[in-house]
Amino acid sequence: MSRTLVMSGGSRGIGLATALAFARRGGNVALLAKTDVPQPNLPGTIHTAVEAIRQAGGRAVGVVGDVRSEEDTAKLIATAVAEFGGVDVVVNNASAIHTAGTLETPAKKFALMHEVNIRGTWLLTTAALPHLRKSRGSIVTLSPPLNLAPRWLGIHPAYTTSKYGMTLLTLGWAAEFAADGVSASCLWPETLIDTSAVRNVVGGADHARSPEIMADAALALFDLPHERKNGRAFIDADVLREAGVTDLSRYGDANAHKDIFVD
Repeated sequence: MSRTLVMSGGSRGIGLATALAFARRGGNVALLAKTDVPQPNLPGTIHTAVEAIRQAGGRAVGVVGDVRSEEDTAKLIATAVAEFGGVDVVVNNASAIHTAGTLETPAKKFALMHEVNIRGTWLLTTAALPHLRKSRGSIVTLSPPLNLAPRWLGIHPAYTTSKYGMTLLTLGWAAEFAADGVSASCLWPETLIDTSAVRNVVGGADHARSPEIMADAALALFDLPHERKNGRAFIDADVLREAGVTDLSRYGDANAHKDIFVD
């Protein structure tokens, strides 16, 4: 029986690359995303993503909704179970970003990041957990290792706490549900990744790797035994090297700039 992945976001970037890689293995994918119609600075919609996943060889369903909504996240899980019979992997992919200092971060931006990043991760995962316990499945959250260096704590505290909150939730679930066979781990890029967020927020994607490096690392992580991944925060390149991939040149710029939170 094919495994089923549910994901927040996924219309583009790392999320779509991961969904496509999963589909090429014959997997089922259920996406929750807000992009119902094309937007000027954001290529792709949930509908184009679903079609691309099907073209890649997987079965797919999309739910237009907001990861901050308890009703929408519950609807995604119910749809995945109705369509595919269960849930094997949850990927907490959706994220809001505003990399500014405290005095340059409006309260509205602070709230958005914490609602999407922390509340959204909580809602999607808790909706899926009854099914993950049945399948002894996996939670993978796209959030960084907890780097408490002052450089990272001080540069953009609002965004940092929202991403570290995602990590703390995931590590908490790793401990809480280990006895049920549910694994929970985090995955973060070693370098900048060529995504719309990087282009729109950072101001370009020069010296960045392609999203496929995160997709391939995610697939390798899905395949790791429970005891080797549960409760850990991984860097994409390290996962691939551990899987025997020594040449990362296929993913782009060999001199790609390190991502935030990575020393």
